[in-house]
Amino acid sequence: MEKLVSSWNNVQTVPEKYIFPPEKRPGNVTFNASKSIPVIDLEAIASSQDRDAIIQKILKAGEDFGFFQVINHGVAEDLMNDTMSVFKEFFELPEEDKTSFYCEDAMRNNHCMLYTSSLLYATEDVHLWRDNLRNSCHPLEECIQHWPEKPTRYRHVVGAYAAEVKKLSATILELLCEGLGLEPGHFGGKLSEIPSLLVNHYPPCPDPSLTLGVSEHCDPNLITILQQDSDVFGLQVLKNGEWIGVEPISNAFVVNMGYQMQIISNNKLRSVEHRAVTNSEKARTSVAMFFIPNGDSIVEPAKALVDPRNPAIYKSFQYKEFMSHFLKKTGGTDVALEAFKLQAN
Repeated sequence: MEKLVSSWNNVQTVPEKYIFPPEKRPGNVTFNASKSIPVIDLEAIASSQDRDAIIQKILKAGEDFGFFQVINHGVAEDLMNDTMSVFKEFFELPEEDKTSFYCEDAMRNNHCMLYTSSLLYATEDVHLWRDNLRNSCHPLEECIQHWPEKPTRYRHVVGAYAAEVKKLSATILELLCEGLGLEPGHFGGKLSEIPSLLVNHYPPCPDPSLTLGVSEHCDPNLITILQQDSDVFGLQVLKNGEWIGVEPISNAFVVNMGYQMQIISNNKLRSVEHRAVTNSEKARTSVAMFFIPNGDSIVEPAKALVDPRNPAIYKSFQYKEFMSHFLKKTGGTDVALEAFKLQAN
């Protein structure tokens, strides 16, 4: 537990094990949020004309950025605020209330795990400036019984939140189906069967130029829906070789495409590198819900998107094959996709 960054007091310098190599450091973090990442209003999706316009905005955002934000999405603002408050309260609990969830074993498959940096802490070359709380959500009714009982409203609030964000994911995935010309429900079932909720907590850092909260990466899953702290910057997306900030907007969710969405869309939609920088004055908390294929599910370019003029870029595989390769990969983020490309491409 003493390894948790949030348990440290009055840290004046970044410990050596948290200092990234010079080429990986973020440098001076002057965070100017970009206005270019689209913010899409979902309120009018019931109107066929407005729905078509919304779908086109989502597709363009997926093509250009791999990211967009949504507002008027149907998840209650009070529930979003309560959920963020509950997670912040959890990280402020006395150590004895969190010990039973603490884990350093990457092979354990608990319904709720608290750890620092990553589950590869013991073997990683450099640590991330973050603590993590991972909640399994499938099946939700069973998993909730193993979640923390402190704060006392944890299970009730977070359970309701997980259910509502899952509904939002279904809406977004259906809009993507329509836009891509796929059969309704193409992304349902096994391709998005396993939701997992990850809370990243980034305590204030004495020198944000030396370390990262999350290093640059692409998500391996289908789609991710993220709630940012409403007043603390941190999330950055790589665009044309430049890191641009994603503006924290109250009552908004950030949506990004995972590798499986890029593969199924046959590169029409992109999974894009992103990272999290730290803040010297404020702690930051983010809540990400990952929608993950069942390990046995078959992932391949959708047949409706493949023809002689647009041949399949990727081969067919089981998701567990992809993850086995993804977890072993070294080098740049694109390396994860190379092994699954058809040779002709």
